[in-house]
Amino acid sequence: MIDIKLVQQEIRKRGMDGWLFYDFHNRDAMAYRILGLEFNKFTSRRWYYLIPAQGEPRKLVSGVESSKLDPLQGQKIIYRSWREQHRLLKELLKGCTKIAMQYSPTNNIPYISMVDAGTIELIRSLGVEVVSSADLVQIFEAIIDEKGYQAHLQAGLKVQKIKDEAFDFIGHKIRRGERVTEYEVQQFIIKRFKEEGLTDDGDHPIVAINDHAADPHFEPKGQNTYTIKKDDKLLIDLWARLDREDGIYYDITWCGFIGNDPPARYREIFETVRNARNAGRDFVRQKFIRGEKCFGYEVDDVCRGVITKAGYGEYFVHRTGHSIGHEVHGNGVNIDNFETKDERELVPGICFSLEPAIYLPGEMGARSEVNVFIAKEREVIVAGKEQEELILIY
Repeated sequence: MIDIKLVQQEIRKRGMDGWLFYDFHNRDAMAYRILGLEFNKFTSRRWYYLIPAQGEPRKLVSGVESSKLDPLQGQKIIYRSWREQHRLLKELLKGCTKIAMQYSPTNNIPYISMVDAGTIELIRSLGVEVVSSADLVQIFEAIIDEKGYQAHLQAGLKVQKIKDEAFDFIGHKIRRGERVTEYEVQQFIIKRFKEEGLTDDGDHPIVAINDHAADPHFEPKGQNTYTIKKDDKLLIDLWARLDREDGIYYDITWCGFIGNDPPARYREIFETVRNARNAGRDFVRQKFIRGEKCFGYEVDDVCRGVITKAGYGEYFVHRTGHSIGHEVHGNGVNIDNFETKDERELVPGICFSLEPAIYLPGEMGARSEVNVFIAKEREVIVAGKEQEELILIY
């Protein structure tokens, strides 16, 4: 169950009067996770739960589902008609002039924007300013504790080992003159995940060569797979967590070449994404060393700038990185000023990927991905090996 006093501390730090949770028809799964409510039970009537900056929480529920918020502490108010709901909502918000809700101005962070525009208008009509709860959600949904971080490291050791085995598996087949496909390598990785007590939750690794690697989310299957052969350009993206409730994902991408002399253009795009990845990592480190704030969109700008300067900007078609947690795409800050503008701050306890890429349609692709963790002491840590050169298989 949520620690109300801790939430109130964070609300006061931000100069807000409260955090208002709201749901209807199970639209906001985040609210259930943060409050510790059961999500699977259908919510057919609207409810509100206000955690004020100080004092006892207050809840407003329908008479039809009056026990909906009973697991939560606080005074309960019951409405019946919509008119009564509006009147009592005003009473619920008495003393508040600025509150946070699951809302993002101009939908810059769509992962947070769960409250519909009409409800926002309703709250504003009561004389209350609504601001985004994005930073609060990150604190109570995406912060990884020491135990979680250790689970991330444990997964990392296994995933790195399996990645090495996958490249060795291909090399062994090539040297013996045996046929090996992208799909077979993917299945090898999945088998090794199971043997090592890992899971990818059914969302399987990417093994792609040549033009397949130019598709950011290529999915190898039995029907579309290529046979891997000499002079192929190879990309492997694999992610997994320990197969237990507190597992935290580890997600990396490495590139290789079947042969000992990669084409100059392939080497160039790999080195460009590697340099962009390192520039992003170093930018974050310098920000934290200097004690400065650092935001997701800024890191994306740094990485994207390296690729754009090299002349490949139009071929970097996704965000630089994503939040990592118990789900491979977590609910903290993303490294993004391309698909969205993520204005959330990087804070101690979060984990995220850096994975700049270049995709040349119909030709080839390169991506280099590492995982970054911000420790409590503000140290910026990359877990596991970072790829600096192409893996050559011959």
